[in-house]
Formats: sequence, structure tokens, C-alpha cells
Amino acid sequence: MSKSRKITGWVMAGLLTALLVMSASQKLLGNPEMVENFGKWGLGSMITIIALGELVSVLLFLIPRTAVLGVLLLSAYFGGAILVHMANDEPYAFQSIVLLFIWVTAWVRIPEMFNKLFNGNLSSSNS
Repeated sequence: MSKSRKITGWVMAGLLTALLVMSASQKLLGNPEMVENFGKWGLGSMITIIALGELVSVLLFLIPRTAVLGVLLLSAYFGGAILVHMANDEPYAFQSIVLLFIWVTAWVRIPEMFNKLFNGNLSSSNS
């Protein structure tokens, strides 16, 4: 992997981490708007566990050895966020853009994760 790609990947991962740590901390600190929204969605009692899941997922994504697991967990997290917004007739473009940014960042940082998919070889081999 080229040096510029590594730097780009780390910058993108850093931006994503900053966004998600800020989001999780707002949930943990009880931001009134977030508490109100989670209550409206029927998830008021789950706000802390959701915030902790968000933090764990982004930290796993940030660590190179566990980045693939982080991508999977963040994809599930944002899939859930999109679904909650859709179910409540609320805009979900931002969550969709963040999810897309996660996948692009993963492609930049972990190209081997996508190589098998794009090369048509999804079998588990020793390659």
C-alpha cells in the first residue's frame, strides 16, 4: 500500500472517529435533544448501551488488526440508525452518507477486505 493511501486512510478514519466519539459522548452525557429523540423512538432506556456500542465499534475500526470487525459493526449500527429514521418518517441521508464514508474509508485502509469480493472469489482459501 502506498504511503499516500495509508495517510489518506488514517485521516479518513480519524475524521470518522472524531464524529462518532462526539456522537457517543453526547448520548452518554445526556444531550437533551438526543434523550428526547431516543425516547420518541422507544429507545430511551437503551441510549447508554447504544453509545457504548458506537464507541466499541469505532475503536475496533480504528485498530488495524480489528478494523474488519469494526466495519461490520459500524455497518450494522448505521443500518439500524437508517432503519429507525425511516420507520419514523425522518430524514436519513446523513446516516447513509456516514455509512458510505465508512465503506470508502475501509476500502482505502483495508483493500484486501474488498479484493475477494471484486475478484469474484469469496471462498475461504489460503491465498
